[in-house]
Formats: sequence, C-alpha cells, structure tokens
Amino acid sequence: MVVPYRRERDLLGDREVPQDVYYGIQTARALDNFPITGYKPHRELIMALAHVKKAAAQANVNVKRLNPRIGNAIVAACDEILEGKFIDQFVVDVIQGGAGTSYNMNANEVVANRAIELLGGKKGDYVQVSPNTHVNMAQSTNDAFPTAIKIAALKLSATLVQSLNGLGQALEEKEQEFDGIIKMGRTHLQDAVPIRLGQEFGAWACAISRDIKRIQAAASGLQTISMGATAVGTGLNADVEYIDEVTEILAANTKLPLARTANMVDSTQNTDVYVGLSSALKICAVDLSKMANDLRLLASGPRCGLNEINLPAMQPGSSIMPGKVNPVMAEVVNQVAFQVIGNDLTVTLASEAGQMELNVMEPVLTFNLLQSLDILSNVVKVFTARCVKGITANVQRCRQMVEQSVGIITAINP
Repeated sequence: MVVPYRRERDLLGDREVPQDVYYGIQTARALDNFPITGYKPHRELIMALAHVKKAAAQANVNVKRLNPRIGNAIVAACDEILEGKFIDQFVVDVIQGGAGTSYNMNANEVVANRAIELLGGKKGDYVQVSPNTHVNMAQSTNDAFPTAIKIAALKLSATLVQSLNGLGQALEEKEQEFDGIIKMGRTHLQDAVPIRLGQEFGAWACAISRDIKRIQAAASGLQTISMGATAVGTGLNADVEYIDEVTEILAANTKLPLARTANMVDSTQNTDVYVGLSSALKICAVDLSKMANDLRLLASGPRCGLNEINLPAMQPGSSIMPGKVNPVMAEVVNQVAFQVIGNDLTVTLASEAGQMELNVMEPVLTFNLLQSLDILSNVVKVFTARCVKGITANVQRCRQMVEQSVGIITAINP
C-alpha cells in the first residue's frame, strides 16, 4: 500500500510528511534526528502542553492579538487532545537536543493541523492556522515547555501523595493490629532489647508521613510559572496584558494554584525546583527501600530465618525448588527505589548543566523526573494492596525469640 504524502517547508527546505499524520515537518525532522530511546512523551506532559496551547490562544484572543476564529479553532483542537484524542500523534523521543523545541513543535503542529481541519481546510495548509504564528503566539519553547513540565509534575505529585497516604494508613492499621505483640529489637542485625511489632510499623508510618510533607513542600515550588517569559525571560513578543491573563486562564483550566513567577529570567535560567522535587522523591525511595529490606528480613525463612511475620504469597518463587515463595512485592520496591535514586542523579546533573539564560537539558531531566513520579506511585499502590495489607504476625515465634534472648536482662541493668 502506497502511503500518500503532503509536502511541507521550513527554513531548511522541503520535506514529505505522511498525509494522515497531524504532526508536521519539524516533528518529522526530530524523528529522524533523535531515534534514541523509543519512549514517547508522557501522557500527562501531552495534556499539559494542550493546556498551555489552549490557555495561550484564549489569552491572545482576549487581548485582541489573535483572530477569534483561529483562536476558537485552536481551543477546540486542544480540547480534543484533553479528551484523549490524537495522543498517538505526539511522537518525538523523550531524549532530544534543542531544550524541548521538538516537544513544543510537535504540540504546535498537531494543534494547528487539527484546527485547520475544524475550519474546513486540509492538514498542512498553514496559511489558515500556523504552528508558529498562531498556536505558538507570544510563546517560546523556553516558557511553554517548562510550564508544561510543572503542570505534569504537579498532577503526578498529587497522585503519588494519594498513594502514599494509602500506604501510611495501612501501616497505621498494622501498628494497631500488632501493638500487643512483643518481639526482639535488633541493632547491627544482633539481638538488642524487646520492642512491640506495632512500634516497628508505626515507625515506618512516621517516615511515610514525613515523605508526604516533603514531596508536597517541594511540589509547591512548581506552582509558579513563567508563561510570557518567551525566549530568555524578558517577555519579548508577549503582550503585557497577555502575561497576566494566560496565567489566570491556565490556573482556572487546570484547577491548579498556578501563579506568575516574580522573576521570569530566573525561572527561565534555573531548574532547581525540579531538583528539589526529585530529591524529595529520592528520600521517599530510600525510606521505602529500607522498609522493604526490613520486611524481607522479618519474613525470612520460613524454617531457617527470622519468620516473625508472613508476607502474602503472590506467586511461586522458583522454577526448580518446590514450594518456594519469594517476597516479590518487597523486592520490586527495592528495584524501583534504585531507579528513582539513579533518576535523581540524572536530574541533578541535567540541572547543573544549564548555561547562561537557559537549561537545554530539560528533556532528559523531564523524562527522569516524570518517570520517578510514575513508578513510585505505581509501586506504592501495589505494595500497599498486595503486601502491607496482607501481612500477618507469627505471634508464638516472636515470643519464643524474646524468651530465648539475653536481651531482656537489659531491663534490670542499673
């Protein structure tokens, strides 16, 4: 089957683009230039870009810079994306050169071509709706893309906090359930003094509570955005009224407490707010991994280990050893933690690599930050449902180990 093409032009010349796609020539060039990971843009980032383009069009119409007929078509196209349509048209690789220009132009082209269709035209007829002149009006990649990153990260942070709240509640319930069970406490993996099993679960719940507060505090730094900063934060080509208008519209549309940054040059240059959030995620990952390690030790055995608790049996553990069941849910927590810790290093290095008025490494920073938010939320959810809630205690085993230990003698130490 022969695929029909349309011909588009940019400053580098002409190029054929498949007739049925909604992206255009700049996205096609990005596909050629960056066949790196095979990963496509995160869905929340696509939605955030659609919100940015919609709010910009609404604001530009309001300040009488954009023809309402074109602006309304852009808004309608963005609404369709926000409904989940055309997601497959966002195709650029997550790691790319250009500070996110390929992300931004992918969005501009998809919105423009759909808006053209809504006006009765054919894809590629950019005289009707231009990706640059109309969809990207009063914007640069350098303010539109970071704003989209912040919106996506805020949405995913809220999801993670919800998952962590569920875990914290489950741990508190186990704290109450196991409050009367005495067991041996251990330091250096050696017998120490008795402790209640519930106290161990309560300590983990406290750590998760701190993680929630830390993530919420770090995420709040993403609520200030720089729409209207354009290329270097000076607001060149953006109407003064537009700058205030677009922020208010974006806050209303996303239902997020977004506000205009006090210093747009700072917001364009610096990416420390992402490092702050990534750091909070890393600390959360460390706490989760430590908890998972403890649970694996407490459930070790069952015949030749500590065997103080039972983790739910989720799947057979060996292809050769009969009857073996492994602590797979705790193990997956460890592995997600390792990934998040590694992602944090990438975010840190990418942020440090900024130069002068812009950080061009935001694509890899964004990929790692959003992945950390995603996988942490996912693993916390399944860990809570498929492990923590089903933990039971081996009461007699706990008592036996206390009675066999010399640790209780410490109680009479003067």
